[in-house]
Amino acid sequence: MFKLRCGSSFLRRLLHGGTANRDQVLEQLRVCAAEDQVLDVVGKNKAKLTVNHVSTAVGMLWKFQRDKPQMLRTVKLIKCHPQFLTLRVLAENKIALMDDLTLVDMLYSFLRLNVDCHESLVQQLISESWLRIDRLPMESLSKFSICLSDLHLQNSPLMGHITSIVDQRLSSIDDARILTSLMISISSLVSPRLRDDLISRADELLDTMDPAKYNNPRRMVQFLRNTRHINRPLLEKCNKIILINLSRLDAENISMIMGLYQSLQFNNCDFRLAVKQRLTELIDSSMDPFSFTKLFVALAPRASQEIRDGLENTALLLADDLSAHQALAVAEALEEIQSRNLSLLNKIASVIQRNLHVYRPVEIARITQALFQLKYQNPELFNKLRKILVKYLLRSFLPYEVTMLTRVLSMLPCHRLEEGVISRVDAVVTQCNLNDLNTISFSVAKWLRNEPSYRHNTPSKYVRLLQTLNRCGRERLQKANRLDLLLEELKYITGEWFEERLLDETMVTLKRMMDQIHMTNVPELCLFLTKINHICPPLMDRIANIALKDIDKIHNWAIYATLLPFSVLNYNSVEADELYDACIHRMTAHISSFEPHMLVLLGYSLALADYFPEELVREIFCIEFLGKLDAQLETLPVALNMRIRQRLMELNRAVCLECPEYQVPWFHENYCQQFRKQGKVTVSPVQQQIHNMLGEVLGGINFVRVAVDTPYFYTVDFECVLDKHLQPLPYSGPSTLQISNRGKVHWGTSSEGITWDMLPPGAQRVAVNFLDSKSFCKNSHHLKGETLMIKRHLEILGYLVVQVPHFEWNSMELSTPNAWKEYLKKNVFRQLSS
Repeated sequence: MFKLRCGSSFLRRLLHGGTANRDQVLEQLRVCAAEDQVLDVVGKNKAKLTVNHVSTAVGMLWKFQRDKPQMLRTVKLIKCHPQFLTLRVLAENKIALMDDLTLVDMLYSFLRLNVDCHESLVQQLISESWLRIDRLPMESLSKFSICLSDLHLQNSPLMGHITSIVDQRLSSIDDARILTSLMISISSLVSPRLRDDLISRADELLDTMDPAKYNNPRRMVQFLRNTRHINRPLLEKCNKIILINLSRLDAENISMIMGLYQSLQFNNCDFRLAVKQRLTELIDSSMDPFSFTKLFVALAPRASQEIRDGLENTALLLADDLSAHQALAVAEALEEIQSRNLSLLNKIASVIQRNLHVYRPVEIARITQALFQLKYQNPELFNKLRKILVKYLLRSFLPYEVTMLTRVLSMLPCHRLEEGVISRVDAVVTQCNLNDLNTISFSVAKWLRNEPSYRHNTPSKYVRLLQTLNRCGRERLQKANRLDLLLEELKYITGEWFEERLLDETMVTLKRMMDQIHMTNVPELCLFLTKINHICPPLMDRIANIALKDIDKIHNWAIYATLLPFSVLNYNSVEADELYDACIHRMTAHISSFEPHMLVLLGYSLALADYFPEELVREIFCIEFLGKLDAQLETLPVALNMRIRQRLMELNRAVCLECPEYQVPWFHENYCQQFRKQGKVTVSPVQQQIHNMLGEVLGGINFVRVAVDTPYFYTVDFECVLDKHLQPLPYSGPSTLQISNRGKVHWGTSSEGITWDMLPPGAQRVAVNFLDSKSFCKNSHHLKGETLMIKRHLEILGYLVVQVPHFEWNSMELSTPNAWKEYLKKNVFRQLSS
């Protein structure tokens, strides 16, 4: 009996103790289904809340918000709730009691709930995390780095400490999510070596991670964008994973990825086609302002006219509900598609006008540019925008901001520039990079031309600023010591100021840095040399040697970029010949992996240099490839679309003329005819002069024809026909194209409207073409590849080609009519007699 009573007493104590040890507050929190329930539990148990309770409550509040669509989130209501203040006070009082994981998680959640970064709670959490930073596990370190980025501390010493830790522990990071989050956070502080190590590690983790986690490759692409480093193999690997998950992505994620690709100049045919289809599927489910804005921005520029009209109609219905930044996004999309929907434009402009006080300086610049490019007529709004631009410009000290404000301000008409604008620009130019200096020089030139006193004298304020720009540009080039950074600054530079003031100094600097040329920066250097039309044998030979040495590592995109200056600038050397052969061999081995549009560009580039690899020609001129190219062209920007179509036509023409054995048909007849109808033939004063002189040399104006169309649609500046005795033959009819039977060229399909009369035996058709400066390299009289290709093709068509370079025609030696006539006579008749 005693034993039984003892056993019952022990059981009661055990059960009572078990109940007492249960954490009832934690259980109440865990069963909460909404934010108000969590805050209610907090309010009823203030005195009992431990670190674990506070952490759980804050984490649940953020989880409930995270699981909701953006438009349904209620962060503002939570912040105003009195019990949320209780949580913040309790959290701050218990920071010392938190373990490392809880500490960082608490900071992360509070920032997501929009607690102000200046509040003591956030400051204390950051300080404590800093003290423990060396012992934080990598997951917490990754989350802490995200918090610092949210607080705009990417370049802080604290982020520098994290960068050092990542460098030391990189090999131990096995989670792609942790690594990619860290990569983005530290992207502004990584050295080239650490950048490459991070990319290599990320590449390894991509192969082992769950392919359904598309945010990992998206963050890797973002890291490449942040570091301005184009790693094509990694981009393509990330793109494959993103494509697998595309059916799960919403318009916001798609729009984000498209923006990253665009900034990296990454065009993938499969991605663009899949995106277009996916965005079209999302139209019916994207009816709220937030998701529709993302959809409109992403889909409108690549949609059919019918779908675009539907999107614009929906935008008109939603316009009044758009936020300030949503209206800006729609305005820029309308600019991209050059919309003429005045009703929608008025609505968007109205939303923008009532929110002008919300926008930051760069956003005001973007608004002004979009509305100006759309030719929007609202003087009152533009006057307001101009005043705001000037106000922001006079206050700004950030070089990129001053540059953008200056550029956009110069777009707007003004009779006199405000006092202080030039002074403000002058104050920041010493901090500007070459691209910024070039942009500012363009703006100053516009202001100068619009100055009322410009015709009488050049205002000294502009002269001084232009002199400062010149000096800063030269000093920046002379001090430059890293080729990769220099190429980044030169990437988008164009215009007279750079060519006249800095081009020579730039070439000196590039030659000084020749030992820094490597396979990674060869494509950018080649694109720059092509853009400026500057032939430099030492640089070209160095590029060829580097490319040949690493030919097995060269990427598909890099093949085209590397060969471009050699073909466009017509650079011939032993190294160049070897480079062509090596690139063709590598290209043919991987031909199926090329993007369709890139293959067309590569084919045209090779044709300029008189290379026609049979594998490439067969690949391009087949029905399957052309169908895929057509589908891709529908998704490309208008300018690139037109460029690819033009290059395909030129390649088709070159193959028909130079490689008839391939039996490729000429299928661009209608395209060329439509193109001709759109354009107008203009004759310059020099060409008029040459026309008159040729008439006198040949015995009359009826012996010469102007702007003659040939089969395959070349245009010859002047054409004449000489018989076997070198006597000119007159044209009896109007100026319609005639044809020679010399050469016996097989034309493929007939050219409608272009018929050639039979010539007398021994007669010769002569083409006289005036070559302006565009036909030559910028720094020499070296003929470019396109000019030589045209000459080859005209000769195949049966012409004797006489080229009249501008520097010979305009030389001191040819300064009289007799000298010009003698020059033409010598060049036309001497070539025939020889």
